[in-house]
Formats: sequence, structure tokens, C-alpha cells
Amino acid sequence: MRRLLEGSQAIASAVAACRPRVISAYPITPQTHIVEALAEMVARGELAAECLNVESEFAAASVVLGATAAGTRAYTATSSQGLLLMSEVLYNIAGLRLPVVLTCANRAVSAPLSIWNDHQDVMAVRDAGWIQLFAADNQEAVDLHPQAYRLAELLRVPVMVNVDGFILTHAFEPVDVPSTADVDQFLAEPTLNLLDPRVPRTIGMMAEPNTFLETRYAQHQATLTALDVIPSVGQEYRSRFGRPGVQLVKSYRLEDAVVAVVSLGSLAGTIRDAIDRLRDSGQPVGAVEIQTYRPFPSAELRRLVGHCDKIGVLEKALAPGTPDGAIVASEIKAALYGQPRPPEVQSYVLGLGGRDVTVDDVCRIVADLQRGPSRDDAASGHFIGLDRSMLGEDPAASVVTMGRPRDTDPLESLSVNGIRSKARPE
Repeated sequence: MRRLLEGSQAIASAVAACRPRVISAYPITPQTHIVEALAEMVARGELAAECLNVESEFAAASVVLGATAAGTRAYTATSSQGLLLMSEVLYNIAGLRLPVVLTCANRAVSAPLSIWNDHQDVMAVRDAGWIQLFAADNQEAVDLHPQAYRLAELLRVPVMVNVDGFILTHAFEPVDVPSTADVDQFLAEPTLNLLDPRVPRTIGMMAEPNTFLETRYAQHQATLTALDVIPSVGQEYRSRFGRPGVQLVKSYRLEDAVVAVVSLGSLAGTIRDAIDRLRDSGQPVGAVEIQTYRPFPSAELRRLVGHCDKIGVLEKALAPGTPDGAIVASEIKAALYGQPRPPEVQSYVLGLGGRDVTVDDVCRIVADLQRGPSRDDAASGHFIGLDRSMLGEDPAASVVTMGRPRDTDPLESLSVNGIRSKARPE
């Protein structure tokens, strides 16, 4: 039955339907509502689980590592700096091949401080060895969590479900949350137990140089295996629940498209609206939504966009020091390299720190692709919405400063990264 729920509450309900027995997280905006809702379910006796309060995200990740190694199903959630604080343990969880599921409410990484959405946090740990899934809306966010546990426990590879902070976590949408009974039929009981006292063993021990490479290679191959397993899990989910299952890549009006727009996460809805507007004006444009970012779906992307002339990749993260700031576009270029007529791929960095991305923005990006990039943009990248008048004569010269003389009005102005902005409304 469809219910109107806040995204975080919907995600918590989906996680509860998976029956995790250990939940541990540290509060951080915008993921806090997820674990708050789960804690309330435990307190009301609706979920038989233990919620462990910890002093940091590092500790939360360590708790679910130990719980999963001991044979139980565990869950955690985080965001932004919290995910980065977990990073050491994320590598350990993946290296130990533990089927943990984590929800990342994607948020910008400071400095400067921002609580709003972009994908810088997840991109910072994209090579930690986790399967990474992205939700376009709250129904997808709900449906991805049971499938995340199924994948993690089939492959012994941890899974991170990414949901855009605030845009999804705090938005109310009608969603259909699967029942616990139905999810019980979809998920098997966990069987992994590395800490059985009847079978003494050591885990996570030091690897000598003559074994480390082989261990990493096995982990790499297990993650690549997900490229074959994800579609079959998605098909089974669809047949059981009557809703689309997890996919590697989704497409929209792409069949005869000359130009394709690629994105991850909640940008998909805005892009679809833009595609509809452009199609109505006779422009052959389509969209690609990467739902599985790790493992990277190179072959599927080649199949879907190989016929296009131009591809615009909308990126909510930045790789400082690279020629165009691109992350995802660089991987798409690598996937298309060696094709007889590879499409031209351009990166468009946008939406950082929660800046709004509109249908008009997407239409202008398509127009830029059709026109062809200027020499300056091709060399230094496209930064959508960038107000160069705020940067001063030498944007590279400033360092992070935030302050004011002691005798000035505290609301008069602030300087951040050399950018002066009035804090007092006119």
C-alpha cells in the first residue's frame, strides 16, 4: 500500500523490513532521521534489533563490521564527513568481504562547511571496494535496500546505497514499502559467521607481499561479478514486488538520440523533464542514469550510448587539479576508448553544495553540446552556474579566510576563499 512518507522514514521502513539485528550510526545531517526512525521502531518493539550508541562514525562502522563478522545482519548510515571518518573501516569491511549495507545521504564535504547535497562524499571512497548504488527518487531508495542486502550476502561484497541529502531524505513522496513477510521471502537468513568460537580463526591479519596482491585481486573479481548478478537480482525483485528492480544503467528516450545526458541520483527527474521539452521541439536527445556506479558498467554504457555523437556528463562532484574537474566523465571516456567512432564526452560540474539544477540548466547544457565547446571550456571544464564576478582578478590566489575586523558590523560581510558576500540583507 502506498503511503506518503518522508524519504528518511521510507528508507528506515525498508531497512526494518530486512530485519537487521544490529544498527549503529552516529547522527549527522542529513542522514539522522533514518537512524532516529529505526531507533523508534526498536523502542516500540516493532523491530527486534539492538541500537548501539557510539562516539563517532568510525566506531559505528567498526560495530557493524564486528556484528556482520559474527554472523548477524547489520546496518549503518552516514553522510559527508561521517563517511570520510569511516573510510579506514570501509576498506576493512570490503577487504574482509563482509556483507554490510550502508546508506549514504549524500552531502558536500567541507571546507567551507555545507550541509547541502552533492556527491563529493561518495566519490571520495569510490575505490574502497563497495558496490555503489544511486537512487533517483524515494521509491528507488526504498527498493534498493532489500536488493542491497541480497547482493551483499550473495557476493560477500558490501553495498552502499546513495540517496541525495535533503532532496530525497527530507522530501515527502508516496512510496510503497515492502512488507517484512515479503522481504523474508526475498532474503535468506545470513549464513556467514567468521567469529564462531567452535571454529577458531584469525581475520584481518597481516598479509605478506606474496599474498596481498592475490587477496586484492579476488576482491576485485568479486566486485566485477556483480555486473552479472545485479540484473538478475533486479529481475527477481521486479517479478516478486511488481516494481523495477536494480539495474546497471537506465535509459530515457535514448533509442534515436544524437545527444545523451548522463547523471547519477536525483538529477534524473529534472533531466527527464528537460528531455521531454527538447523532444517536443524536435531535438533527438536522450538520457542515461547510472544506477550502479561501482562496479562501473562500462559494457552497458558502450551498448547504450555508442551510437550517440555527443555525451554530456552532469557531475555533482569535483576532482581538483584535473584538467576539467571530471570524475564520472573520465570513466565514461575510458569505457568508450577504442570504439570505432567514440562519442565526444564533455563534463559539466554543477549542483555543488546544494546549488539548484533546473530544467533550463539542462537545456542550456544540451545547447552547448550541440554547439560544441569553446577552447577555454574544453581545456578548463564547464562549471554550471559559476559566478566569475565573485572570484576577483586571480581566483587561484586566495586561501580560506573567514573573518572581520573587531570594530566592524558582524553582519556586514564575510570573506570565504577570498569571496566577499554581504551577510546582511539589503
